Amino acid sequence: MRRIYPADRRARLARRHLLHPELRAAHTEAVAEALVGLHATDASCVTLSAFARLGAPSLAEVDRALYVDRTLVRMHCMRRTLFVVPEALAPTFFHATPPTMAARERATLLKHLAAADPPRDARWLDAVAALALAELARLGEAAAPELTDAVAELQTTITLNPGKRYESILRIGGELLRLLAMEGRVRRGRPVGGWTSARFRYRIAPAMEPLDPAAAQTELVRRWLRSYGPGTEADLKWWTGWGVREVRRALTHLPVEEVELVGVGRGWDLPGSAGEEAEPPGPWAAFLPGLDPATMGWQQRDFYLDPTHRPLVYDSVGNGGPTVWSDGRIVGVWAQRRGGELVWRLLDDVGAEATTLIDKEAARLQALLDNDELRVSFPAPLTRELLS
Repeated sequence: MRRIYPADRRARLARRHLLHPELRAAHTEAVAEALVGLHATDASCVTLSAFARLGAPSLAEVDRALYVDRTLVRMHCMRRTLFVVPEALAPTFFHATPPTMAARERATLLKHLAAADPPRDARWLDAVAALALAELARLGEAAAPELTDAVAELQTTITLNPGKRYESILRIGGELLRLLAMEGRVRRGRPVGGWTSARFRYRIAPAMEPLDPAAAQTELVRRWLRSYGPGTEADLKWWTGWGVREVRRALTHLPVEEVELVGVGRGWDLPGSAGEEAEPPGPWAAFLPGLDPATMGWQQRDFYLDPTHRPLVYDSVGNGGPTVWSDGRIVGVWAQRRGGELVWRLLDDVGAEATTLIDKEAARLQALLDNDELRVSFPAPLTRELLS
């Protein structure tokens, strides 16, 4: 059985994730293709993940791919999470996502509607959805407030947990748009505000090409192995959000090779990748945003992060904050202070050469941010200290 060492995996990460300066991409589409998809829970994450991997990064280049050419689209897929994926692969991601995701979202909304005063049911929800879709088709593209102003039923509010300290108001308009997006009936368009905004305009989604769900899942596993492999079943289960049965079924439909991941155990790789890491790409550094694909691509992370540092980088459910990388390892955490200043802290002594490369990448990112203030939904646990 072929043995693959942590250093081999770090060399692959540098190449496959386009993180070495000599391997950076010319276009945002190439970045999304190389990473299978870009995490988009934080709106700024997409842009910053692309910036780290583009030879000539700019807001205009990312904007072109997302909102002018529309060759990349935002959609809910793995783990109910928003990703930016290549337009041509949207049906694959959609059909590979278990339909229970949207069904659970719909059931939760119906439960809230049933508790409203007066109560509403599924027929009411479907009728309002039809009105919203018709108005969105008429407008072409609209933000949630615009659509809510046009369709009175979307202005409905529900008080959750009335009388309790955690009482909150649920607005049907935003919840319905989220559900319609999960069902593949609408898509997010250009943000309302700047590139760091989490509020979007919506448009009608084109009809999805029909695909066999098992075939779609197999294709996503193949792409994950091409970009992140080798890996374990646990890594795939983490990344996809599927059950073990779906992961194993997809693996059985691929010509995978069983390998030994030194320090981990049994893993899987695609044939023909042996020797890919024979020539390490050379020293490099990168500043990656929270939830970057490199930070979130595996459940087992010891090959790129000292386990003692994990509580400083990841929260209790595994969400990684903004990170500093050197030669395939997470070696630090970064944040942005009010006013735009970039600050970071290294977790290890990486040596003078690596520190110089890190300082260079920090200056590169600082220039790209141009004093824009980021909104980070999942900061690293160390972030408070950096910002104090």
